[in-house]
Amino acid sequence: MAIWNLGSINADHVYRLQHLPQPGETLAADSYAVGLGGKGGNQSIAVAQAGTTPRHLGAVGSGDRWIVERLQALGIDCSAIQMLPDEATGHALILLDTEAENSIIIHPGANRAIGIQAMLSALSTIGAGDTLLIQNETNGQVEAARAARQAGARVIYSAAPFQIDAVRQILPHVSVLAMNEGEARELFEAMPGDLPVEGLLITRGAAGAEYRDLITGRSHHHPAFKVQPVDTTGAGDTFAGYFAACTDRGNDIDTALRLASAAAALQVTRQGAGEAIPGMQDTLAFLDRQPA
Repeated sequence: MAIWNLGSINADHVYRLQHLPQPGETLAADSYAVGLGGKGGNQSIAVAQAGTTPRHLGAVGSGDRWIVERLQALGIDCSAIQMLPDEATGHALILLDTEAENSIIIHPGANRAIGIQAMLSALSTIGAGDTLLIQNETNGQVEAARAARQAGARVIYSAAPFQIDAVRQILPHVSVLAMNEGEARELFEAMPGDLPVEGLLITRGAAGAEYRDLITGRSHHHPAFKVQPVDTTGAGDTFAGYFAACTDRGNDIDTALRLASAAAALQVTRQGAGEAIPGMQDTLAFLDRQPA
């Protein structure tokens, strides 16, 4: 089994501030850093840190090969990442205050200019038992999901940034729909009734996480671990990537939720997004320190 990821790749420009700016306010940043990000990049890093080699489908501007090299160094198969000469690499401007709250502006760039035929060609070897991760930050989502399901693969779709029209289009080809609590509320209001998916993966912040098996009707819950957050950027991506990797290798749902919750809790105690995602050894050590 293998994990594929049609996902956004961003360069994160992170500014730390005493507080988030109000309309019309100009603030001087306390610090500035550039790191790896994008929901897709973060999820691929999480899969790799959980012990599986993901195959990333995406695109960056041709002047940013350093991003691909850094992803490769983190254990990601980048052979299907397209280098686009006429597009800027996707990037995010992230503002962080002293309470770890954030405001984010994203420019999609190359993430919305992925060559569909080249992407589908790279995806042509996906098969039954494999997993495809998708988030709502690229083009080609429906085409990739349809191809994966036709090949017998599982599709996990993170419905973020949330757009109901995008969800409606891709939902017939999705196995597991991943959302945070706010996104789930919007979805249930817009689409009441039964959803055509096998499962719902819902993160609820301090209230923990839930997996609803819509085939059996059973719900699985895991409480959140208590930590002091430093930077919450990428926590949901860490959770989704770990959950995908754990279930791909045969862990049961409860074990996958526990490991994913631990990895996300540890990640928010560190500065950064993708490069702050902990490896499995650190995640297990974190779990060993938790009360019985």
